[in-house]
Amino acid sequence: MTLKEQIDKDLKTALLGGNKTTVDTLRGLKSVILYDELAKGQRTEGISENEIISLLQKEAKKRQESADLYKSGGNEERAKQELSEKSIIENYLPKSLSEEEIRSLVDSILGEVDEPNMGKMGQIIALAKERSGGSADGATLAGIVKDRLSQ
Repeated sequence: MTLKEQIDKDLKTALLGGNKTTVDTLRGLKSVILYDELAKGQRTEGISENEIISLLQKEAKKRQESADLYKSGGNEERAKQELSEKSIIENYLPKSLSEEEIRSLVDSILGEVDEPNMGKMGQIIALAKERSGGSADGATLAGIVKDRLSQ
């Protein structure tokens, strides 16, 4: 079952169960996926699983950033709501790689790249994201690549 199909199935279950937070979150995810499909002209064939994972990661990150802003503004209730939505989204994401696993992945890629340097940083990060299937945190990955290339 694809992620998109799983979201549809879970949305139906949440609708029947009356879980408003889950319903709202999953409807939002479906909307984001549909918008991306339309923007890329791929409505009929749909977008790839990796593209959907990337969209879900962005949505989870948005929820975390919003929660942080609400907390700093003193609105704990709204921050909890954002974190609850983030938790729902994370159920559809692959398990994140640990920092150690990311370092190992980067080291193996650096061994394959001819003359690794800062100019190839984007290429190395793209390779690492592709090989990790989107399960490597982008900021952590970029930091590790930068650290390795500066040595």
